[in-house]
Amino acid sequence: MRVAGAAVALLFFFLAGEAAALPRFAEAPQYRNGEGCPAPSAAAAGVCDPGLVHIAMTLDAHYLRGSMAAIYSLLRHASCPESLFFHFLAAALGDGELRAALGASFPSLRFEIYPFRAEAVAGLISASVRAALEAPLNYARNHLADLLPPCVPRAIYLDSDVLAVDDVRRLWETRLPAAAVVAAPEYCHANFSRYFTPAFWSDPALGARVFAGRRRPPCYFNTGVMVIDLRRWRAGNYRRRIERWMEIQKEQRIYELGSLPPFLLVFAGEVEAVDLRWNQHGLGGDNVHGSCRPLHDGPVSLMHWSGKGKPWDRLDAGRPCPLDHTWKSYDLYVPGDGSSAASPASGPALSAW
Repeated sequence: MRVAGAAVALLFFFLAGEAAALPRFAEAPQYRNGEGCPAPSAAAAGVCDPGLVHIAMTLDAHYLRGSMAAIYSLLRHASCPESLFFHFLAAALGDGELRAALGASFPSLRFEIYPFRAEAVAGLISASVRAALEAPLNYARNHLADLLPPCVPRAIYLDSDVLAVDDVRRLWETRLPAAAVVAAPEYCHANFSRYFTPAFWSDPALGARVFAGRRRPPCYFNTGVMVIDLRRWRAGNYRRRIERWMEIQKEQRIYELGSLPPFLLVFAGEVEAVDLRWNQHGLGGDNVHGSCRPLHDGPVSLMHWSGKGKPWDRLDAGRPCPLDHTWKSYDLYVPGDGSSAASPASGPALSAW
């Protein structure tokens, strides 16, 4: 991986149809492929180039700062950064403004933006323990296989509150056996039953019967980091399977926690396990207080601020957690008063090994 340069470019953008301004961001260093990277196919291949690593994320106004840091971290630690192709699902932001923002900070970034209509899921969403979990864009990952081009065989889905400190190609190369559609780190020590209500477990038509006959006993997994086989997803009509559980939830309260439980109902016990290093999650604390949490024991390839507390919010409030300073080293945000313009980090903030 070679760094081409790191000028600082500032740009000011507006939300489509709104008076509120998007944040300003500095230009990140440009990273180039090193030796041994796949040779690009003909230019006409575009997104269908078989040598690409496909990464899918959502974009919205509040989380844009997190998304920019995540993109920067992925490029910085990639052995073949020019082989990364980003697929962004966006709502409530103008396509032109987003393209300009991304292009200003990442001039060489390969990406596409897909509008996501809130009405596609609005009638299926139930109240959650935290209002932010009810945002329609949280459910956009259910529609990845419908929105991305059919030639894209798989995608790594990532939440916007993550940082990569390892080469994402290692995650991309995860083997998915024929029986698996999704690969993700699993946490089998977690209390799986707490993700569903007593009414779910006491219903003879639901409860343990839902998970009977699966490849393995069901375990919790976090949907913020997943490798998804899009062709198998389409063939199995998995979006509809997830939506059926959302419909049941509207009829009888079987869970409390937003978009995660429907995924567990469909995939728990069928997920291909990935090393836990690829989702050191929970750094945002719980869903109520967002308190500080340390890393779990073991190596780290990806850090995830799941939970209520987001590093940019805690930093701006002057109450950062220790690990928020690691996130800060990837933050491209430039304050409105220009008091402390972002300076892209020049060295590794955390070793993956």
